[in-house]
Amino acid sequence: MLFWRKFEDKASALYIQQKIRGFLHLYNGQEAVLAGSLLAMEEGDKMITAYRNHVQPIGMGEDPKKIMAELMGKVTGTSKGNGGSMHMFSKEHHFYGGHGIVGGQIPLGAGLAFADKYADRQHVTLCYMGDGAVRQGSFHETMNLAMLWKLPVVFVIENNGYAMGTSVERTANHTDIWKLGLGYEMPCGPVDGMDPVKVYEAMQEAVDRARNEQTPTLLEVRTYRYKGHSMSDAQHYRTKDEVAEYQEKDPILIVKKVIEQKKYASKKQLEEIEARVKERVSECVQFGEDSDFPAPERLYQDVYIQEDYPFIRNH
Repeated sequence: MLFWRKFEDKASALYIQQKIRGFLHLYNGQEAVLAGSLLAMEEGDKMITAYRNHVQPIGMGEDPKKIMAELMGKVTGTSKGNGGSMHMFSKEHHFYGGHGIVGGQIPLGAGLAFADKYADRQHVTLCYMGDGAVRQGSFHETMNLAMLWKLPVVFVIENNGYAMGTSVERTANHTDIWKLGLGYEMPCGPVDGMDPVKVYEAMQEAVDRARNEQTPTLLEVRTYRYKGHSMSDAQHYRTKDEVAEYQEKDPILIVKKVIEQKKYASKKQLEEIEARVKERVSECVQFGEDSDFPAPERLYQDVYIQEDYPFIRNH
């Protein structure tokens, strides 16, 4: 979690230096959601999310150097410099984006789960979305089909308080988003998204249900983002006191206190971890800066599928 936080902090600094361009949506404050989720996953399980997606592929096993290079638009990036901040992919590590269309990843997540069920593979898909995405019609259509077809998928609403700058209270007559699952008779519930242990416990139950019973789950993981929606967000919709209140619940500080109290690591060991994290982030930046930008002719590559797929030909 500390590495993810420092990685995002460095990305923010590089954006200000104009070494990262376009949009940039940071994950600061939401690290416990990913940390708890990863512990519940097994080899072959899949993950798909929206466009706040830099650290997820790192957690899934992708080289963070490639993520930084992608942020900087370099050819050594995970999408060869074509995707940038909002479109991270790592097929090798079963991370399927990174999607810029709000709610666009929700039916795709169900599709990934359908493919595993169709092929009789015992894998589970974790499909993440923000609290604003549940207002999309595709969300409700997907909930219906996921229950109808009994798909091995866990839908995770990362409720960080604001859809861009609009709170849940201003978009719906209910604030318990998880209750939307009740209308589809889908197992559902709220989760404390600032505590990685509580996230893990809820995710493990949901993942086991998907893997063993072929039943989806809807979880509303209540978290908070310390940065704006994107780098251009002036954050006029919330107070500094509100941010400070949630910073007292910072998942990284909570875990650090537990480590110190239970003596899982000494102060020196924690300092060594922080030094190693700082060094790794620097290596990522150096790799990105040393990499080349894509050549102009790259625009004409990876546009169409050229392979001849027997399955498509025969069906």
